[in-house]
Amino acid sequence: MPSHAGREAEEGFTSEGADQLMATACRTAGFSSDGATLIRFGENALFRLAAHPVIVRIARSSEYLPSVHGEVEVSRWLAREGFPAARVVDDVEQPMIVDGHPVTFWHLIDEGDRKATYGELGAILRDLHALGRPDGLDLPPYAVFGRVDLRIEKVAGIPEDDREFLRKRGRELRDRFAKLRFDSAKGPVHGDAHVQNLMVDRRGQVILIDFESFCFDHPEWDLMVTATEHDSLGWQTPEQYAAFVGAYGRDLRDWPGFATLRAIQEFKMTTWLMQNIAESPEVAQEYARRIASLRDDDAPRNWQPG
Repeated sequence: MPSHAGREAEEGFTSEGADQLMATACRTAGFSSDGATLIRFGENALFRLAAHPVIVRIARSSEYLPSVHGEVEVSRWLAREGFPAARVVDDVEQPMIVDGHPVTFWHLIDEGDRKATYGELGAILRDLHALGRPDGLDLPPYAVFGRVDLRIEKVAGIPEDDREFLRKRGRELRDRFAKLRFDSAKGPVHGDAHVQNLMVDRRGQVILIDFESFCFDHPEWDLMVTATEHDSLGWQTPEQYAAFVGAYGRDLRDWPGFATLRAIQEFKMTTWLMQNIAESPEVAQEYARRIASLRDDDAPRNWQPG
């Protein structure tokens, strides 16, 4: 069960509070936080420092500490492999704990003038999955349901009927997952492999980022993200999805277990967004749209990225 301190930290995690945590962490590490910009607020808060080429990443609570430790070790392993991936700042103790929140510091990736393509996502996943088991790095199996139970029980501001529906849906999906049979070999898996977790630097190098869910498991878990986004949500054109499949060499939709993985991904996407409903009316509206469509398996998923 989550610790009392961990629960309090997570429930009080806001963008304003994260800004104060970032400033404290920077003072401790010897960085200036003046002019820092919040660039993402979700499972983590990410700040770009103005005075240093550094990204500061703050986790929601101490409950995230094991995965944050894993991120740091994965980054160091991928660096040793020469794999194009985000790098932690080596001369700062990682992770730092500030008021119960794990904080890490990453080298800024100087972005070029284009975004990564779906073909490049397929290629980098193909190369990642071809790597062997990392020596000295104890990677966990894929966390199929991640923190969904914690979100369902602790998020404030949702109707109790939604909470009960999500509990029931979680039980149903666990039953379906227990019957799945994979035929692929296990290997390094990113665990949150969407195109937004790629960056392209000014030299045109495609770089993999965000290792919070990195694990050692079946590669299907990485393929399900883009396959679901295309099959259920229509977020990619047929040409973009074909480029992804062509680069990787497999279309997950041809596998009998895809329907179950797609349902799990939709469930996780909804509960991820749910934890930020207090941030804006737009987020609350999108959550309402997602939960309504989950209640009807045949309903179109007119979801907006977020």
